Amino acid sequence: MAAAAEPGARAWLGGGSPRQGSPTSSPELGAGSRSRSGPGSGPGSGPGSGPGSGPERAGARPLGPAAPSHSFRKVTLTKPTFCHLCSDFIWGLAGILCDVCNFMSHEKCLKHVKTPCTSVAPSLVRVPVAHCFGPRGLYKRRFCAVCRKGLEAPGVRCEVCELHVHPDCVPFACSDCRQCHQDGHRDHDTHLHHWREGNLPSGARCEVCRKTCGSSDVLAGVRCEWCGVQAHSVCSAALAPECTFGRLRTMVLPPACVRLLSRNFSKMHCFRISESTAPEPGEGDDSVDGSTPAGPGREVMALESSKQTLKIFDGNDAVQRNYFRAITVSRLAKSQEVLEAALRAYYITEDPQGFQLQALPAPALAGDTGASGKVWSGGTTQEEGSRGPGARDVPSAVRIPEAWIICALPRTQEVLKIYPAWLKVGVAYVSIRVTPQSTARTAVLEVLPLLGRQVEGRKSFQLVEVLMGSRQVQRTVLADEEPLLDRLREIRQTSLRQMSQTRFYVAESRVVAPRVSLFVGGLPPGRSPQEYSSLLDEAVASKAGLVSVSHVYSTQGAVVLDVACFAEAERLYMLVRDTAVHGRPLTALVLPDVLHLKLPPDCRPLLVFVNPRSGGLKGRDLLCSFRKLLNPHQVFELTNGGPLPGFHVFSQVPCFRVLVCGGDGTVGWVLAALEEMRHRLACPEPAVAILPLGTGNDLGRVLRWGAGYSGEDPFSVLVSVDEADAVLVDRWTILLDAHEAGGGENSVSDAEPPKIVHMSNYCGIGIDAELSLDFHQAREEEPGKFTSRFHNKGVYVRAGLQKLSHPRGLHRALRLQAEQQEVELPSIEGLIFINIPSWGSGADLWGSDSDSRFEKPRMDDGLLEVVGVTGVVHMGQVQGGLRSGIRIAQGSYFRVTLLKATPVQVDGEPWVQAPGHMIISAAGPKMG
Repeated sequence: MAAAAEPGARAWLGGGSPRQGSPTSSPELGAGSRSRSGPGSGPGSGPGSGPGSGPERAGARPLGPAAPSHSFRKVTLTKPTFCHLCSDFIWGLAGILCDVCNFMSHEKCLKHVKTPCTSVAPSLVRVPVAHCFGPRGLYKRRFCAVCRKGLEAPGVRCEVCELHVHPDCVPFACSDCRQCHQDGHRDHDTHLHHWREGNLPSGARCEVCRKTCGSSDVLAGVRCEWCGVQAHSVCSAALAPECTFGRLRTMVLPPACVRLLSRNFSKMHCFRISESTAPEPGEGDDSVDGSTPAGPGREVMALESSKQTLKIFDGNDAVQRNYFRAITVSRLAKSQEVLEAALRAYYITEDPQGFQLQALPAPALAGDTGASGKVWSGGTTQEEGSRGPGARDVPSAVRIPEAWIICALPRTQEVLKIYPAWLKVGVAYVSIRVTPQSTARTAVLEVLPLLGRQVEGRKSFQLVEVLMGSRQVQRTVLADEEPLLDRLREIRQTSLRQMSQTRFYVAESRVVAPRVSLFVGGLPPGRSPQEYSSLLDEAVASKAGLVSVSHVYSTQGAVVLDVACFAEAERLYMLVRDTAVHGRPLTALVLPDVLHLKLPPDCRPLLVFVNPRSGGLKGRDLLCSFRKLLNPHQVFELTNGGPLPGFHVFSQVPCFRVLVCGGDGTVGWVLAALEEMRHRLACPEPAVAILPLGTGNDLGRVLRWGAGYSGEDPFSVLVSVDEADAVLVDRWTILLDAHEAGGGENSVSDAEPPKIVHMSNYCGIGIDAELSLDFHQAREEEPGKFTSRFHNKGVYVRAGLQKLSHPRGLHRALRLQAEQQEVELPSIEGLIFINIPSWGSGADLWGSDSDSRFEKPRMDDGLLEVVGVTGVVHMGQVQGGLRSGIRIAQGSYFRVTLLKATPVQVDGEPWVQAPGHMIISAAGPKMG
């Protein structure tokens, strides 16, 4: 038996002492790039460089830090400004500003800047991983990771990492989210720090110099997304590159131990994150460098007469979607100035000599046929191709169109970066020259000798194009005869921004066997595997040769499908979510595989269940916080499939723990699922901790987790969970066998089938269950009003006052047997079976007085206490500490006969029970 918690300490439900962990592997945002002193003086951020960059020698570039490729210039400061490197105030009137990403610095700090510019950041990502952006919200004192400006208006954040961005900056965000699982592409020998810049807590201290590294004024300082270590960006270079997962290392599910082939699924699907119905980020308002906010379908506000606002499109895709960025320039601006401003708007730092601005075709300009096909030339427009090398910029009376598209000039050759799709090579990429004769096959043949892999032969490798979008990373295997120069031209015509986010890999031609685990819930319970296969085949026409049922959870009406085709898995996932069987909607979840044999010996990962409907909005915030502090694959939202998917994922883990975030009903729900899954688990008795989010939270109170979560630091909560002692709590089974009391002709056909529920806290019959039922129905009708415990308790009080003058005579409506002996009931309105010394938000219903008839109650003594209450007034007196309940019986086996339909509640979950029998007995092993 596990020892009870020490006074003041928090307690687990169940045993096991914490153990220590070890590091695994992770991607990182690299620091290497070439220097750039100004526009057009160096290679751009895309796969190829512009014609003005000069040829690049074919060969290997070794890994290592270099200049961060900002476009710095001195500026005159007109308002208080802080340095983005040291976060100190910039005294005087001069500062150093990057024209592209708005990085501001002291002149003395310039030589220490290692933070890459937004324009080149995508080329520095080691392993591209898409983000999971949630709905828009107000994030005070947060800064955009793209433009570095404050999020004063509603912004978006990644649900998995600490990335905050403006909605219109989402398309330019790096696909550098945490890599939380293996995806069949690479394995990692070590787990490196995953640095994220800025938005640190106000009191953050540098791990190296111990000085303050956080700032509420600018985007400064860095933090590892896994271990949480914080430092100045300069000081971070002094830390060891390997990450050890920090204080939570024994609780984190290591990414190297999780496998999920997610070829056709977004990260929102993989992490079971509910997709928002808000407008897509990047589809709304846009503004650049002080320009007036503008967006698709919106008019640009009037400016002073010397300025003009232009709509800039970056390719055919932007034109079709009417997605543009607005820039403000002088009406006498020269063509070079306008073009550079347009390129900066899309974070493109390639040589402007390789681009031109072209007016949109007539349909896009509301019938302005005179502007079609013209290019920008210093305040005037010319027919494309008519401007000679010696043409001068002259004013013109011709009206300048307001909408322009950036076009790339034809290129006869380019320098293309090819990345190796494995880590054990001493270079980040190699560069080759691409000509009209270059194909994917010739590129691979040219690259292999530079990587020392020519011995293995061309057929062992293939060229893969990877689009590193901020919300989805897409991989395409290029055909051997694909002309590379044409492919680059096609990408640029589609979107210049897409070109800067496209990378080419030479990868081994190994075939990854498709295998996707798809959880399907909401099916009729009690069916055989063959019946479930037939049901699914009828509902969604699953293909027998590609889909098989690997696990069946008959009592819960759920199955797990093994799908041997990525396209079929995606089709089934989308269809199941929109399908109902026998009137019940189905649930579909993509589940990962936990490689339990690769888990470190001292790792006891924490399985987290969160009910976002509990505790107002606190459940939603906790869900996001735990995904960031742990591996999101170990965090499950209970409103999305319930607890069963989580236990299935952890079924082969030899030792794990459970954290339940919710009210008493949520805890009972998870414990009941655990009871049914126990025989399928490699760890049949995991320790269970509780973070109370509900209204009563009686189990949380007796385990010393407090009266309810009130906004404590989630990291501190996880540390407390790790340090908690273990106690044992009895679990009880309640068999509900309803029947028609009249015994008429139709009594057999009308009888409800017997069902079993599990109990940890208490079971109430009568007045307290009736109050719970009224509260439950009110919350179902208007859930938006039940966002605070104070309001919830007010609803209870109001419901109780309405029942003061309605006696029910419960003692005449039921009979009670304890240990096979009939028990005479006093005149009561409620009968309550209690297992813990807390009821109704902390009240001691049994009382502390000694009684020779009964043993002193304990949570793990195998006995239930039976107490009666005479009505609402009596219940109020008990909750106020003025009285205790009427002690009726104590035992381990009870039989209740209901003579009429009566309200019943178990652990806060109420319903009306039909006449019949209720049998309460011990549920076997005590819950840990």
